[in-house]
Amino acid sequence: MASVGMSFSSVAAARPTPSLASSPSCSNNKPFASLHATRSLETSRAPLRLEISYDRWFSAELRQKPSAASRSGPVVAATEPEPLKIMISGAPASGKGTQCELIKKKYGLVHIAAGDLLRAEIGSGTENGKRAKEYMEKGMLVPSEIVVMMVKERLLQPDAQEKGWLLDGYPRSLSQATALEDLRIRPDLFILLDVSEAILIERVVGRRLDPVTGKIYHLKYFPPENEEIAARLTQRFDDTEEKVKLRLETHHQNVEDVLSTYKDVICKVNGDAPIEDVFAEIDKALSSILEKKSRTDSASMAAGMSC
Repeated sequence: MASVGMSFSSVAAARPTPSLASSPSCSNNKPFASLHATRSLETSRAPLRLEISYDRWFSAELRQKPSAASRSGPVVAATEPEPLKIMISGAPASGKGTQCELIKKKYGLVHIAAGDLLRAEIGSGTENGKRAKEYMEKGMLVPSEIVVMMVKERLLQPDAQEKGWLLDGYPRSLSQATALEDLRIRPDLFILLDVSEAILIERVVGRRLDPVTGKIYHLKYFPPENEEIAARLTQRFDDTEEKVKLRLETHHQNVEDVLSTYKDVICKVNGDAPIEDVFAEIDKALSSILEKKSRTDSASMAAGMSC
């Protein structure tokens, strides 16, 4: 830093007598020998001599006053909280699809449905797809080894890592949950939609698919707009009462084991309630997690800056 000394004294008139030991170099801003300049300031009264001493030369930028930020200490940059990692589970027709759309719309998570991944394998006619179809037609769970690596690879894709993920309908058994735990894949929240069995059967049996538009209807709750659409509706092979009862039995046998794996992060929601009420409860839980993540990230950053 430059040190400046100033002295005033009454002197006789004199000419300026600057002396320079060496010149500054603007290219490297290195210090140089002291420069002393004396100049007489003549007035009607006794002349004054102003002497200024520079110990170092430095650029104009370095001579500027420090900013308010630099005077107040380090500034901690604002960061986004870590993305959400959510699992949602429930029996067939428990409302997972509807709630997933609402969650995805508000929180921007990547929706990953294990059922869609399986159907893609079946549609491609792969060996795994053929094996999976046999189990699905019997209302049984597909073996974990067919699905687990496929799920893992999807969760590790850049979009899921950046935006966070919403894993729909997986895991469905203790072996699947254990496989994910072994891969260090664990959710922030495990949402369980709890719906009575009578309502589940009614929802499943009444579902119909429009093969032209791909739209899903329900004969009671969401009937087709006209007779033309109604005439072409089809029913999925596993949406019969017999098949759904088998699927529900399998679901109930395994759900307790899955819940035991995630007992510290479970959010059990009454799925019999209206759609908006179900989502309000889910939304409250997700917002709470984001707030906690934000506070944790801010505290960690502040601690790191103070070290």
